[in-house]
Amino acid sequence: MANAARAQARGDLLPVRFILNTFYSGPQAWFFLADDNGYFREEGLEVTFTEGNSLARAVTTLTSGDYDVGYGDMNELVRIAAEGKRESPLAVMAIHNRPPYTIAVDAAGPVKTAADLPGRRLISHDQDAAWLLFPEFCRATGIDPASVHTTISGLSHKVMVPQMLAGEWDGIFGFVNTVAAQAIEAGVDPKVSLHHLAWHEAAPAFYGGALMVTRAFREAHPQAVAGLCRAVNRGLADTVADIDAAVDAVARRNPGIDRAANRARLIGTLDLEMGDLAAQTDGMGDMDDARLAEIARLIVEAKGYAHQPTPSEVFDRSFLVPPEERARMPAPGSFA
Repeated sequence: MANAARAQARGDLLPVRFILNTFYSGPQAWFFLADDNGYFREEGLEVTFTEGNSLARAVTTLTSGDYDVGYGDMNELVRIAAEGKRESPLAVMAIHNRPPYTIAVDAAGPVKTAADLPGRRLISHDQDAAWLLFPEFCRATGIDPASVHTTISGLSHKVMVPQMLAGEWDGIFGFVNTVAAQAIEAGVDPKVSLHHLAWHEAAPAFYGGALMVTRAFREAHPQAVAGLCRAVNRGLADTVADIDAAVDAVARRNPGIDRAANRARLIGTLDLEMGDLAAQTDGMGDMDDARLAEIARLIVEAKGYAHQPTPSEVFDRSFLVPPEERARMPAPGSFA
C-alpha cells in the first residue's frame, strides 16, 4: 500500500487495460464499484474497461497482448494451457466458485435430464462458454455430443428464449442468470417457463469467471496484481452490502440497461455462481487444486490434448488478500 500511496500522491498511476466478458451488465458490478469508490486509484492504478464478447473469448483476447487484465472463463484458460499453442494468461482470483453454464429448455417440454438430449436441436452463440464445454458436459453425463444437433446463431437470448418456447429449438446454451435476465426482458417468467440442465449439477468440478492477468503483466508489475486483487475484493464486499448501489455503478456505464433484469441477474449470480459454502465461510478468491486438476483431466480427455496442465500452471493464489480479509457471500436467498 505504501508504494501505491506514493504513486497516487505523485499522480503517477499505472495504466491497466482490462477486457471484460461482455457488455456492461449486472454481474460485473464489483469491478465498477471498486473503480467508482477509488479502490484502484488507492492502489496506484488507472483501470480502463473494455466491453468483451463472451467469458470464453475474453481469455483468448487476453493472449493478444492488447490487454493486461481480464475477466474470463477459468475453464477456457485451462484449455488454452493444455492446447499449448500460445502463452496462456494466469488466474489470480476466482470470482465464480460454481460454473454458470446451462442448457435452458422448456420447463413443460420433454427434456428433463442430459439423457434426454440425444436427437434434440440446440442453439448457441459461437463463443458461448457452455457450448465450448459441451464435450466435457457430455463426457461427465455419458452422452455422445454427436447425437445432438446444434445451430450456431448470432441471435440474442432475448430472441432465442421465446422462439425456443415456441418449438424452434429444444434448448439454449448460455449462463443460467444471463438466460433468465434475457427471458425477463422478453416478457417470459424464467422461474415458470425454463428448466436448466446446469453444469454445476452435472459437472461440478468446473469453475466459471476469474480475474486473470497476462504473465508479462505479472512479471513486470506484481504489486499491481496484488493491488487489483485487493481492490476487487473490496468491490465484492461493497456489492454484497448494497445491491442497488452496485446496479447504479453498472447504470453509470450503461444507462440503457434494464435495471430490474440486471438487478435480478446480479442477485442470481451472487446466489448461484458465488454463494457456495466456501464463499460463505472462507471468503472469495481461492480455488481448489483438486478441482483444477479434474477440470484439466476432463478437458484433455474430451478434446484430445497431450498436455494436462497442473494447478500452478493456471492459477497463482499468492496475490490474494489474507483469508480473514476476503469478501464473504451470504447464504443464497439472502438478497431482497
